[in-house]
Amino acid sequence: MRLASFILIAALSLCAAPTAIEKNLHVRVRMRDGVHLCANVFRPAGNGRHATILVRTPYNKGKDITPGWQALVEHGYAVVVQDVRGRFDSEGVFDLYYQETPDGDDTLNWIAAQPWSSGKIGMYGGSYLGIAQWRAALSGNPHLKAILPLVSGDDEYLDRFYSKGGEMKLGHRLLWMSEHFSVPGSPKPDFNRYIWRLPLRMADRAATGQRSAMWQRALDHPSYDGFWKSVSARSNIEKIKVPVFAIGGWYDNYVESDLEAFTLLRKLGRPNRLIVGPWAHNMSYKFPDMDFGGQTTIPLRELQLAWFDYWLRGSQPAPSTPPLRYFVMGANQWRESDEWPPKGARYVPFYLSSGGHANSVSGNGALGESEPDVNPADRFVYDPMKPVPTVGGAVCCNPKKFLWGPLDQRQVERRRDVLVYTSSPLKHPLEIAGPVRVVLYAATSAADTDFTAKLVDVWPDGRAINLTDGVLKLRCRESLAKQVPAEPGEIYRITIDAGPTAILFPKGHAIRLEISSSNFPRFARNLNTGRPAAEDTEVRTARQTIYHDRRHPSHLLLPVVK
Repeated sequence: MRLASFILIAALSLCAAPTAIEKNLHVRVRMRDGVHLCANVFRPAGNGRHATILVRTPYNKGKDITPGWQALVEHGYAVVVQDVRGRFDSEGVFDLYYQETPDGDDTLNWIAAQPWSSGKIGMYGGSYLGIAQWRAALSGNPHLKAILPLVSGDDEYLDRFYSKGGEMKLGHRLLWMSEHFSVPGSPKPDFNRYIWRLPLRMADRAATGQRSAMWQRALDHPSYDGFWKSVSARSNIEKIKVPVFAIGGWYDNYVESDLEAFTLLRKLGRPNRLIVGPWAHNMSYKFPDMDFGGQTTIPLRELQLAWFDYWLRGSQPAPSTPPLRYFVMGANQWRESDEWPPKGARYVPFYLSSGGHANSVSGNGALGESEPDVNPADRFVYDPMKPVPTVGGAVCCNPKKFLWGPLDQRQVERRRDVLVYTSSPLKHPLEIAGPVRVVLYAATSAADTDFTAKLVDVWPDGRAINLTDGVLKLRCRESLAKQVPAEPGEIYRITIDAGPTAILFPKGHAIRLEISSSNFPRFARNLNTGRPAAEDTEVRTARQTIYHDRRHPSHLLLPVVK
């Protein structure tokens, strides 16, 4: 049975006659500590018992039903939309880290006890609404039967505050805080003002006009320590027993976690599905510089109904298609797989080389499949006061202030502090699908610094379109849990996690790798002092060296699919 047959019954049901809807607005739901959270309840009129879809949001539950919730009620579901603790009509103090598991658990129990409830509940929503689902699932509540998180990730450290290389996701986090947690009634500060604020300890005031407990706590824990593990769905994923249907995008901040959670749940034998498309954090957003064809949309409503109909009502047949469906950019086609990376993917190294002047796109940096022999090293100076600007990518969450997605990188590649390595035009198409890794032999004059990597698709007309990128804080080279200062001048073999992607490089295109030490404000600037980032205000330049010879074969690792 293909995807179309899986959603057929649900799609037909959308044509049913309108249902009379009963509304109960601003219903107070008591939590275990006496705090009351406020919810809107929508359900088919009458005395029947209904499976329920729960949505928990920090962005305002609203004052009435929306077309989306109405479609669910007309399909026979009750819908509960709740303001999370400390937001809008709900009491209490908002606590990003600890509230969602117990509050989600209490809300599920409250729904199950209502006379209109069948006791079977699903959860739905994107971004924060998705992480609220993961956290509620950690409670093990028996009434929660399935979740459907969109573009949400599953780990506070890796998704919302820091990268897999240990550097803070500065622009993402400060922009989100500024837009949703500023002093009420105050004008929103300029994005380009607060991202430059030093020390980072004071950046919350610049972004929101007040001290932020969530920001301060994140700065207190720059390593992936016990605090982060205790609030992570990823670190406690064995507790996730409910079926998970996640949806992510190649240019979304959370896609790496979506894919890794899928793999971990598969290993645990949990029922789960994942769709990854050529999207940013908003799946309907149209990229200005790239069109991936007419196959990029999915029937989200039908998929949602089919998923919940099966797990909550048993009125749909079990899905029999492979659990992973992902879009291959370039080919502009969907693929299906039982695993990630897909079976048959193998890592192929592409080695860096140059005549010692890979600086900028005008330099002599090259990528090739042959190991280098005698190659002079490449050098550049990283000045935190003049960082390489972020141009698109998997950033979040307002493209009007912080551009996302695939954009032309040529303005970045003109800089002398960006090393550019480009392959010859491909003689045959090359498809990759999986995590991208970059292995560098690098040295610095600083006690600590960053190294960044970006994978780029170079078109025959010269356009350089970014695919995925990453960063490594040098003190995190051994692990995120153990930060070790660097020894100036020492050559380190480091691996940069440059994120996942799936693309077909057509014949005539070239593969490009950009290496630098900043990608700002996607990632915070490393000030190169080696001191704790939260309090630091001193800025030092760093002299960086990238080696690529027989003893130091720096290379790009691509997951090539036959």
